[in-house]
Amino acid sequence: MTFREFLSERINRMIIQIVFAAAASAFLLSTGTQPGILLLLLIFCLLITTAIYLSDFFRQRARLRELGAILNGLDQKYLFTECVPPPDCLYERKLFELMRRCGRDMIGTVSDAQASQKEYREYIESWVHEVKAPITAAQLICRNVDGEARRKLTHELAQIQAHVQRALFYARAESPEKDFIVRRADLSEIVSRSIQNHRALLIQSGMRIETDHLEQTVYTDDKWACFIIGQLLQNAARYRKEDPVVTIRAHTGRQHVYLTVSDNGIGIPAHELPRVFDRGYTGSNGRARGGSTGMGLYLCRRLAEVLEIGIEIESTQQQGTCVTLTFPASAQ
Repeated sequence: MTFREFLSERINRMIIQIVFAAAASAFLLSTGTQPGILLLLLIFCLLITTAIYLSDFFRQRARLRELGAILNGLDQKYLFTECVPPPDCLYERKLFELMRRCGRDMIGTVSDAQASQKEYREYIESWVHEVKAPITAAQLICRNVDGEARRKLTHELAQIQAHVQRALFYARAESPEKDFIVRRADLSEIVSRSIQNHRALLIQSGMRIETDHLEQTVYTDDKWACFIIGQLLQNAARYRKEDPVVTIRAHTGRQHVYLTVSDNGIGIPAHELPRVFDRGYTGSNGRARGGSTGMGLYLCRRLAEVLEIGIEIESTQQQGTCVTLTFPASAQ
């Protein structure tokens, strides 16, 4: 708060004081008061009024700064009214009491919402683990089926498993600190596991995988990093052209390892690139081919932010897409 803002709020009071002082001066002059004495009285009143205004200004500014410091120091801003020291002014006390009542009601609402969200997340996680059993059983049954039916069933089961896995990671992404551990990991093992997890989809899509210089050490959560790379492989398989190829290559920087996952697919229109990481966004390719949820790349970015992995995407229509993941090469 500036002194000008302070005075502008009190402009009506100042006008009334000036009018009152002028009326009082006129009355005193009419009763025979000497102009010199009247001037001294006006100067004295002006000094007293100025001192009062300055005192109020510095007191209120200090109070606002104190409140601002308390607010900035809180991780959960809605607890502000519970942490504020009691004010001196009666009006302020009444006002803060109303704010505190509103704040307590909001805290109760937030607590209920968090509890409900936690219950829902726990239910989703348990459901995912339960549904994996029949998926695995169906995959084993498919081994006894021959021909085209086996290929189609295997493909559909792989799609179901990918959607289930995506739902699990989406639920865990809301409270990531409870589910990931950043540690030293072998990048080649992470990539190999990602390829193995999507082996059926890649084979059925006729996808050829080329790797280069993956013998690198990074610091990340291998399970989450494997999921991110897996989502990129799924996209490459979904938006492929004839003779599809995915090239996974790594190179090192001073403090980072850069992993590029590039394909020769149908690519992404330039005007859609800024939005591909948005939640639920399905571009023209996704709408044309169907089955897109718009959650894959959103989850990639969400998990990458948690793991402090940089993620960038480049694409040219009918030429392919390249996603670069930037891993820390040392402990943070």
